[in-house]
Amino acid sequence: MPLAVKKRYMPGLDGLRAIAVLAVIAYHFGWPIASGGLLGVAVFFVLSGYLITDLLLEERRSTGRFNLRRFWIRRSLRLLPAMLLMLIAVTVYLAFTDPGRLFNIRGELLSALTYTSNWYLIYRQVSYFESFGPISPIGHLWSLAVEEQFYLLWPLFLWGMFRFIPFPTRGKLAAVTLAVAAVSLLAMAFLYVPGTDPSRVYYGTDTRAFGLLIGAAFAFFIPSRKLAEPLQRGSVLLDAIGAIGLCISLCMIVSVDKYDDSLYRGGMLVLSVASGLVILASASPFSKIGKLLSWKPLRWLGVRSYGIYLWHYPVQVLTGPKDPGEDSSLLYQLIQLAIILIISSLSYHYIENPIRTGTLFKNKKKERVSMKSKKMKNVFRTITLGLAIMIVLLSTACEGAGSNKPTPLSETNAETTANIPDTATPTPTDTPSHSPETRGGQTGGVTAIGDSVIVGVKPALKKLIPNIIVDGKVSRQLSDAIDVVNALKSDHQLGDTVIIELGTNGPFGSKKLNELLDAIGDDKQIYVVNSRVPRDWQDTVNKTLAEAADEHSNVKLIDWHAFSKGKKEWFTKDGVHLQPNGAEAYAGLIAEAIR
Repeated sequence: MPLAVKKRYMPGLDGLRAIAVLAVIAYHFGWPIASGGLLGVAVFFVLSGYLITDLLLEERRSTGRFNLRRFWIRRSLRLLPAMLLMLIAVTVYLAFTDPGRLFNIRGELLSALTYTSNWYLIYRQVSYFESFGPISPIGHLWSLAVEEQFYLLWPLFLWGMFRFIPFPTRGKLAAVTLAVAAVSLLAMAFLYVPGTDPSRVYYGTDTRAFGLLIGAAFAFFIPSRKLAEPLQRGSVLLDAIGAIGLCISLCMIVSVDKYDDSLYRGGMLVLSVASGLVILASASPFSKIGKLLSWKPLRWLGVRSYGIYLWHYPVQVLTGPKDPGEDSSLLYQLIQLAIILIISSLSYHYIENPIRTGTLFKNKKKERVSMKSKKMKNVFRTITLGLAIMIVLLSTACEGAGSNKPTPLSETNAETTANIPDTATPTPTDTPSHSPETRGGQTGGVTAIGDSVIVGVKPALKKLIPNIIVDGKVSRQLSDAIDVVNALKSDHQLGDTVIIELGTNGPFGSKKLNELLDAIGDDKQIYVVNSRVPRDWQDTVNKTLAEAADEHSNVKLIDWHAFSKGKKEWFTKDGVHLQPNGAEAYAGLIAEAIR
């Protein structure tokens, strides 16, 4: 289906795509050089907003109208077949190797097909940052859902602006677009709560739309056609803003921490604007930045970036170590990267490019009669067949897994188990065991406040410290603990010795920790237990706790991380929660420290 307007190829933008997708892969591999590699997705958002808006505006300029039906069909044919192939491959692989895991991601598979993955993950409270169970091999599709929702709604919004804004100049259109982007940015800042899991604002279409809209605003101000000709003036300025934007983007990808509060309160805005500046420079074939990003290896990666993004996560997750505490070697990760590039290259050559160019179903004689309708019919038949295969395999796997599915662990037996998963939906607080000796008030006693780890070791703790009060809750964050402390104080249940076990579910800064210590009071002896958790916030948490112990005379550190080193037999499969022997060791370490 040819476009009414021929689209100009901009090789520099493929180079930018390559940098963005490599940043995401490096981040998921845990490479220190890309601590902010998750920002590669934000670069893709700005790029998509620019290109889609530029394409639609150019079509209207040339033809006088928007052909929305053709736009949506082209987007579907560009994106859906390759994603469907990946989903079928994941379904088939898990159907034969791990039907139970396939059963667990059945909702994600269905939401992926409808491009609602991000809202499904929000609804199910699935964290992008804090997962202890088996990682979903399709968890990365949330970003494609955000983009596809933009592709569906933005053309309608753009059409509405042209229809209802009097004399719709590019300046007016850009102003409205930036106003909507500001609402999205404010929603991110308002909904983000420091010290808590930022997944809600990270996934949400409402809180991430500003990146796409900033890209659209750049397209209003400087469309790509104005950059196609050599600039009489301003070429030096174009190179300068491109270089500044590229430096800012790369510095943020290399150095930003995903839990940095500033990232959700303006940091992503800076990244989006910087990416827009790079896009302007890259869209010009005469700029030095455009030529730099047109380097052939980068172009090769950029052309295949969609397939690389689709396949990188399933390959990494399904071929990675089974033990969550075990890290892949660099050599093994490079082998995984090679597999990703091979699969994505095959997808590009045999699926994506033939469907995009309309050559997939052409016969040898290249007959042109009804070729468009034949191609469409064959594509949709292929998609329908793929969906049927997925449904059959998923149904078979769900029947097998469902019949053997274990009974979920309830909060009522939390006190007698030592392996409660923190991925469970938060449940009411594990009420402190107010024994007859302490019901009237805790004087000189011991109180422990923590998350599911402390809940799991509660029976062992009560054996060694009989009158201890344990207040634990699944998925508790340190930011929740101040309210717990205040409630215990009001009930006269806060002992003179307070044990804090928090950090399993995410990082916290010294400011939040000091607020908690102040709430407990200088008159209490406080023990902070550090963490052993196979996630990247472990070292941040442990460093913050150690600094607090050095800075406060009434705070002492219990070094569980060092004490449990090399003791894999103490832990459950998630590498965090404890087997009975591990719970006994944990309780013994605490009892010995406070004795």
